[in-house]
This record gives sequence, C-alpha cells and structure tokens, in this order.
Amino acid sequence: MRLTRRQTFQAATAAAGVMLLAACGGGTGAGSAGQASSASGSGSAAGGAKTTISLMAAEYSKDNTKAFWDAFAKTYNEKYGHNLEVNVVSWDNIDQQSSTQIQNNQPPDILNLNAYASYAKDGLLYTSDEVLPAEVKSDILETFQKYGTYDGKFYGFPDLSSARALFYNTDLFTKAGIAGPPTSWAELEAAATKIKAGGNVGYALPLGPEESQGEFSMWLFNNGGDWKTDGKWTINSEQNLKTLTFLKGLATKGLTQNNPAKTNRADAFDLFKSGKAGMVIGFSPLAGDLDKDAKVKYAVAPFPSGDGSDSKTFGVTDYLMAFKKPGNTEAVKAFYELYYSKDQINTFIEKEGFLPVTKSGVEYFSTNQKLKVYLDTLPNARLTPTDDPTWDKIKLAVQQNLGAAITGDPKEVLDKLQKTAEAGG
Repeated sequence: MRLTRRQTFQAATAAAGVMLLAACGGGTGAGSAGQASSASGSGSAAGGAKTTISLMAAEYSKDNTKAFWDAFAKTYNEKYGHNLEVNVVSWDNIDQQSSTQIQNNQPPDILNLNAYASYAKDGLLYTSDEVLPAEVKSDILETFQKYGTYDGKFYGFPDLSSARALFYNTDLFTKAGIAGPPTSWAELEAAATKIKAGGNVGYALPLGPEESQGEFSMWLFNNGGDWKTDGKWTINSEQNLKTLTFLKGLATKGLTQNNPAKTNRADAFDLFKSGKAGMVIGFSPLAGDLDKDAKVKYAVAPFPSGDGSDSKTFGVTDYLMAFKKPGNTEAVKAFYELYYSKDQINTFIEKEGFLPVTKSGVEYFSTNQKLKVYLDTLPNARLTPTDDPTWDKIKLAVQQNLGAAITGDPKEVLDKLQKTAEAGG
C-alpha cells in the first residue's frame, strides 16, 4: 500500500535527524534542494542559532509582490538573524510547484496558497498554538480563524483578503432611468432589463472555469443557501436550486452577455470596464483598475438579497501555512511575528490593493471611503468551505460543470455536484 503524505514526510524528517531541510529556492522554484545553514547568528532563535527557512509566495502583482517579500526578507534577517529564501511563483504554476515539492518531501517552510486543509489533515502543518504569537491570533478576524480551522485547530493563517460587492455603471443607470442600485433580485432583474433595452449588457455573469464557485457563492449566500450546512454538503439544496435557476433565467432572457458558461471573471471585468455592462460582482482591485482607466463612471453597493435578509458578502483569503520541519520552529515563529506587525501586513495589503485580515487592519483602512462597503461587511464575510480537505477537488468540479446549467438542467448539475461532494471529491 502506498504511504500517505504524512507517513512519507515523517520518514524523511526522521532520517534527517537534526539536519534542517530547505525547499527549492529562487527563480521559478525549479532549482535543487539544499540544506539550511546552521551558522551562528544574532537572531532570537534558541542559543542564537541562525536558521534558513524558505517561503513560496504567490504573485499577486508583478510590480509589488516580489519587491515586498525581498524587503521583508532583509528586515527579517536584520531583526532576527535568520535567513529567508523567497520564491515568488505565478498563480498559474504555484499549485503544481508546491504539490511537487510536498510530494518529494521538500515543502517550503512557509507556503502562500489558497487551500490548506488537506495538508492539515495529513499532519504536515504547525497549529497556531505552536507558531503564532498570542497577540497575533487575537488580532485576526474571527471569520478567518473559523475558515482557517480544521478539526478544531487553527492552521490556515490568512495573508490578505477580498470581499465582493455590486459594481454598477452610473451612466447606464441614469440613461435607463434607474434611481439607484438594486436591493432585491427583482430590482436587479428589472434594472438589467432596462439596460438591455438601451443596447447594453444588463449583468455580466461569469460562470466559466476560472472562478464560477466565487460568483455562485455570492448569489447563494444571498438567497439563504450554502455549500455545507451543519457539517453536511448541501450543494443541491432547494435554496441553491432556486438561485441557479434564477441565474439561468437571466441568461435565457438575454440580460447577460452571450455564453456565461464560458465567461471568466476577467472577461466579465473587461466587459464592465469597457462601459458595455450595467452590473457585475467585483472587488477592490477592479475599483483600482477603473480609477486608473478613468473611462467608466461607477458606484459600489452591497449585493442585493434574494430572500429578504441582510446583504452578505463573499469573502476570499489566501493562507500562509507553515510546514513542520526539524529545527525550524523558532524561525517560523519569527516570520509570523514580523509579517503580522502592522507596518508589514498593512503595507503589503495596501500595495496589492486588497483588504485586511486583522482587527487592527480594519481600523487602519477605515479612513479609506472607497473600502467602506467592503470593510463594513468583512468581519461577517462568508467563505467557501476551505476548512474541508476535499473542497479543492469539489471546487474544480464546480468550475468545470456549473456553467452547464445555463443551457441544461440546473437540478441535474447540482445533483451531480452533490454526489461528487458526498463521495469525497
């Protein structure tokens, strides 16, 4: 029988004894593995030992991500005496590169990725009690602690976040005689109908393979639905069926762009940025692009409710998870102590154009009026079930199949996804 990832990883670390393992570093991450330095240093590690740890970080932007982490590594070395090897990888490649390193028992010490639970399940990660300073844990927003917790322990430490809201073209609304943003789905459909009558797309609906789970989440959360309820998968619930049927109706009535099933989020954003779409679900980086282009007059509002309840936002966070390795604990602790300091984490988030994950971060950004609509709902944001180890596989099934409901049977699509989830992905 093939060993599990946990068994093979533990075997490798046991064989290494007190030697420190370092993951591939530099460039694209394809370099050879090496051992960490054990030279003495002035850091805060026990006995003054100088440790080298590695970070594999996702590239959020070409202008900011690598520059931030390089500067961070310099500060980290100066403050603690440890070395940090930085490997910034594009989102197109980071899943494959990190998976390969982990399968080869050479994971980075710190991995920045959008899923953590499968590694927590395999016993490969440190818990917050082991490496996260108490003051840091108490500062992280409860909603992110909730979704970063697997089997009662906090493993998925958030790096930054985003929350979604309704973007609407104020010029198109004015021309169509629409007084303001919709507060119900009936009003949204009516607004889309009027905008369509003017020769434009009422609502840009991305149900393509890039992030259809994100689009659908925003809708189902605002219609009394969820992916899981009381620990059980409820993908094909009555509420979710009503939601998907409503989306199919928007497309069937011609209120969306052509072929929503193959439209990705970036395509929907481009349509809105061209001034040809009345509404789209967006987030703060879209606002940054719109402000930079200065071609489309827009406003942002809470997403309307389909069931009469208060508006809910779909939140997204990525994680900075830490892999257990002999001798790296103190250096990993120092990494988190520095990253979650206000001058580091808020600088990173601000430069990348995202949202905070800490209470102090919400306070820091509170003076930015453009972020108010997100910050007001962020503490209660709802996320996809990233705390379930099978979510990654289910997410892929959603991305590949949800759009089929636009031209097919929504119930059949959701039933099939439900079976996939119940079978463990």
